[in-house]
Amino acid sequence: MEGRYCSPMPPRPELLTVDGREVAISNPEKVFFPATGQTKLELVRYYLAVAEGALRGVARRPMALKRYPNGAAGEFFFQKRAPESRPSWIATVTLAFPSGRTADEIVVSDPAQLAWVVNLGCIDLNPHPVRVTDLEHPDELRIDLDPVPGVPWDDMRRVALVTREVLEEHGLVGWPKTSGSRGIHVNVRVAPRWTFSQVRRAALALAREVERRAPQLATSKWWKEERHGVFLDYNQNAKDRTVASAYSVRPTPDARVSMPLRWHEVADVEPADFTMATVPALVAERGDASAGIDEAIGSLEALLELSVRHEAEGLGDAPWPPNYRKQAGEPPRVQPSRQRRDAADYDTPEAEAARDKARAALERRLTRRQSRFPLVEIARAEKEAEALAGLERWKARHPRVVPFLEPRDVLVDSMRGRSTTWTRIRVNLQHVPEGLRPSQEPLEVDYDPWAGWEGPDRSGEFQRPDRKAKVPRP
Repeated sequence: MEGRYCSPMPPRPELLTVDGREVAISNPEKVFFPATGQTKLELVRYYLAVAEGALRGVARRPMALKRYPNGAAGEFFFQKRAPESRPSWIATVTLAFPSGRTADEIVVSDPAQLAWVVNLGCIDLNPHPVRVTDLEHPDELRIDLDPVPGVPWDDMRRVALVTREVLEEHGLVGWPKTSGSRGIHVNVRVAPRWTFSQVRRAALALAREVERRAPQLATSKWWKEERHGVFLDYNQNAKDRTVASAYSVRPTPDARVSMPLRWHEVADVEPADFTMATVPALVAERGDASAGIDEAIGSLEALLELSVRHEAEGLGDAPWPPNYRKQAGEPPRVQPSRQRRDAADYDTPEAEAARDKARAALERRLTRRQSRFPLVEIARAEKEAEALAGLERWKARHPRVVPFLEPRDVLVDSMRGRSTTWTRIRVNLQHVPEGLRPSQEPLEVDYDPWAGWEGPDRSGEFQRPDRKAKVPRP
């Protein structure tokens, strides 16, 4: 009709037939990777091309959905509970969180289910290390090699090879892959006999042994201000933690892939070689490097015996992530720069109760305690780019400080918020002469991720305070 505005018709979904099932791909031409121009439909077709290997990493496992409705350059949110509107052939399983609450999570075990999940905007796949047949006993030990800023890639490869050596001496087979980001993952299939706490303890023993053998290259220290080289993140084995699985595309500008490797490839591997555009042809040519992982099931007994020896030598538990309840035998959960009391005083029940009550407020305070490490906080930002921009403004104000800073002195922390992560930046002034060290100033960016939050805890399961809140259509 003349004079009336007619809104454009939404793009028609692309119907794919996958193993006899129809999967509708909404907004198929939506660009998910602006730097390369690759679309959502191309992302789905990638996963179908590598489905055999990708499913080997996620099959029959609960999966946390990490959704990017506007592509890799847009915001993301975590969704643990399965969408209420889903086909009848999408499987779920009820998973219990550390707090005791439960949720029905998606389980992907065939190509059609895989395509359906990717259509939700899941760029990478984040399964739990358990199978639906036994949700309390992991069947996978996950070793996450995470470099501090400035670490040469060759050091990462060398630490991976030391990790292989330690695993083999303890009767285990490691299956390496690039993380698709800055690190390397090594997955180890184990019999589902041990609890999450025992698997984490085995990972801690492994991390400490790798650190002992390569002290200049590797660290098991949890606090970033104490780390150097490559950090072996043992806490990735705590219950409710997930890691991007094999063949996952990562939300990087070049659509980089977490690529399974054979051990002889690790010494020369370059992670930029593996992208959404290159991996299908490489798999067709070389085969899947992780093809035998499900048959290489090992025992954690030797690593747990190593852990017992560590305890006898005075090495007990190590810090847990901050959103977990205090564990028996855990050392004081306070970064070294903030320690003011001895461990006995810190660990009294009264002190623990007081900290539990005040933890939310303490996270937002800027008041600094007397520090063993001279730290200043620069920014707390919703987006990493905002925090980094604040860091550049701080550097511009303190040009005499910058030449003394080493890469590991800039601590960029990805912190858990209500439904996504936020970024905190601190600077360790340990290498700056005392006379040049600036004092703590007002934050360049002062973002409070918990403003207005009235949830019962911060355990990570309450991912959306308003579960009916609308999100952009992926």
